[in-house]
Amino acid sequence: MAHRDESFCDQCGQPAGDHPRCVTRRELEPPRYCPACARRMVVQVNPVGWTALCSRHGELHSA
Repeated sequence: MAHRDESFCDQCGQPAGDHPRCVTRRELEPPRYCPACARRMVVQVNPVGWTALCSRHGELHSA
């Protein structure tokens, strides 16, 4: 599920912007916060990727 409004950082949950630490983390880690509402997501990592679940906006999957 693609989020239409990405107004929050998916790594720290703060308003979207230039977060150098989050850019580095994003290369190695799955998202931890929903980019649409900043809620903490339930993340499951497996050998071939990850799945993140927001209680309000549904699932995100790795590519």
